[in-house]
Amino acid sequence: MVAGPEPVMKIIAVTNIKGGVGKTTTAVNLSYLCAAQCGATLLWDLDPQGAATYTLEAEAAEPIPAKKLVSGKREAPEFIVHTKYPGLDVLPADLSYRNFDVHFAERKSPTERLLKMSRSLRATYPTLFLDCAPGISLLTENVLKAADALIVPLVPSPLSIRMLKQLRDFIVEQGWSDLILLPFFSMVDRRRSLHAEVIAASRAEFPVLLDTEVPYWSDIERMSVRRAPLPAFAPNGPAAAIYRSLWSEVSARVGISGAATVPDPDACEPPAPGAL
Repeated sequence: MVAGPEPVMKIIAVTNIKGGVGKTTTAVNLSYLCAAQCGATLLWDLDPQGAATYTLEAEAAEPIPAKKLVSGKREAPEFIVHTKYPGLDVLPADLSYRNFDVHFAERKSPTERLLKMSRSLRATYPTLFLDCAPGISLLTENVLKAADALIVPLVPSPLSIRMLKQLRDFIVEQGWSDLILLPFFSMVDRRRSLHAEVIAASRAEFPVLLDTEVPYWSDIERMSVRRAPLPAFAPNGPAAAIYRSLWSEVSARVGISGAATVPDPDACEPPAPGAL
């Protein structure tokens, strides 16, 4: 009997060398919106600090052994946690993830281990989001090899644009012409002249920059207090609208479509007084 084709799964990585640029906020909100629109979606929290795991209240029931995941002795689906949001599941973070680089280096084809680890997820999830730890490492190379698209939140600063140039050049050097680069400006304060200047200059140099800009709002920071995606606890607020706009751009660029549904505000607890 001839086996059928392997299921196709889009892998979308949210990454940046720098920390504190809104990676987790982006990963949580976009994976939530993807699940609402397209159904089964998995968010893999690769950051040992586990901010996405915490925000979605998806802590693992048992420790997740990074070494056994890399070796194939344990499979990723064994550790998946279902969230209270329909269609959205989480592969939680674990402190052992800090040793991924060591375990990758011990294997053959060390930059392709994450892609191999993700294969057991393909039959269940059409879309996999990766919330990545900051920094440059062997795990970073694994993410770049595995991903179909890279979402890169950028604080409007010269150093952020320098990093984006380095990332673009590295992708070109590796010949990864099918890797979709999706940078966007995050934590934007248009009252600051430097932000406005950097954004204007960068849009001329990088046509791939998404149109949506995420502002530096305290309302967005409340996610970590509410422990929920913005479109879930404040679906009618301006911040949720910004992330819906961002998801619309990302899904169009990546080629993700589904039976569009709107998250039911009544399915989530109402926002606290003064929230959004």
